[in-house]
Amino acid sequence: MQTQRPTRIRHIVLWLTVAAYMITYMDRVVISSAVPSIQKELNIDTPAMGVILGAFRWGYSLFQIPGGWLGDWFGPRKALTWIVIWWSVFTSLTAVSWNMSSMIAARFLFGAGEAGAFPIATRSLSRWMLPTERGYAQGITHAGSRLGSALTPPIVVAMIGLWGWRAPFWAFGALGILWALLWYWYYRDTPGEHSSVNQAELDLIHGAVGKPKTGVRPSIPWGRIFSSPTVWTLCCMYFFYGYCLAIYMDWFPKYLNEARSLDLKKMGFYAALPLLAGTVGDFFGGWLSDRVAHNTGNLKLARWSVAVAGFLIAAAGIVPGMLAESAEACVAFTCIGLFGLEMTVGVSWAIPLDIGGDFAGSVSAAMNMCGNIGGAISSTSLGFLVKAYGWNIPFLVAAAGCVIAAVLFSRIDATRKIFPQEVQHAN
Repeated sequence: MQTQRPTRIRHIVLWLTVAAYMITYMDRVVISSAVPSIQKELNIDTPAMGVILGAFRWGYSLFQIPGGWLGDWFGPRKALTWIVIWWSVFTSLTAVSWNMSSMIAARFLFGAGEAGAFPIATRSLSRWMLPTERGYAQGITHAGSRLGSALTPPIVVAMIGLWGWRAPFWAFGALGILWALLWYWYYRDTPGEHSSVNQAELDLIHGAVGKPKTGVRPSIPWGRIFSSPTVWTLCCMYFFYGYCLAIYMDWFPKYLNEARSLDLKKMGFYAALPLLAGTVGDFFGGWLSDRVAHNTGNLKLARWSVAVAGFLIAAAGIVPGMLAESAEACVAFTCIGLFGLEMTVGVSWAIPLDIGGDFAGSVSAAMNMCGNIGGAISSTSLGFLVKAYGWNIPFLVAAAGCVIAAVLFSRIDATRKIFPQEVQHAN
């Protein structure tokens, strides 16, 4: 009798999640490439623009835990569908902003909607991906997000040239709504609910991650989560990661335009290159961590060694990029820095899956909240720092933050689970 081969529906689920990650970063990067045009039309100076950019990140950080709770309580299928529709609407409504206040409101509500994306997406994979696939899964999903952000600047610049800065917001908002409909149609909260999963794949998944109980909504054990030293270390580490990343996501195009004197077309091209390097770093870091785990059987080593190396590479690339005389050298060193920084991401997001079980959404929400508080402080303060001290100080602070994050990650133990096995399967 021939043994049934497992279906690979979990990989289709993974690629749908990759597409969601791409859209999240496409939607948030649209504005960074449009900053010069928005400032010119609405007469907004650089410090005020920093407040606008920070509004997204404050909404995003403040609603992380409610967003993660939605995924754990209602299930990823319903929760992710509705929040993607929410943020897509407010992505589009950014286009009708007429002054600083209206744009702050639109960006804050957009951020509040996007807040649940990564925690819920992490939760959506917790019942589908095998433990030996988690680093790869988190690496490739975050690689998708950075690929989306890398592809966006040239597209936005081209659309601005043809139809003005408002057009990209309408287009990217519509894309998100289309994805939400596809997700609701295809995804199921557990493999057992999906009609295309055969018994062999079901046995493979259940043998690795356990068989979930259905029909029971868990009470989120926040006390247990926040009493974990690993969670606190994870959150502090991600604060510094978020601070650094926000500079490149929100301000790097403006930096190239103002400090490196690049026109709009060159700005769009050069701003994309470090994000492409980050895409490779995302994939590489997650893959490498899983390979080390597989070859050594030491999950703790596999997680922290890759992340610590990534943060140190980031610091080593940021400083010479800032000091380089030519724009080309600046971008080249920045590519190295972003490659290293993004090596850490798949590993960071694998940790909530490693330690949080069915509450991975809530654990990752706490981590991402702290990361985006760092990003919000970074985006909001940068305009004021640049006006007072010039462009070098924000990059020096980012490099220092990477070194601190490396030290913190070296103290994280991915094998120290928050919950006993029987609690993890209580959903």
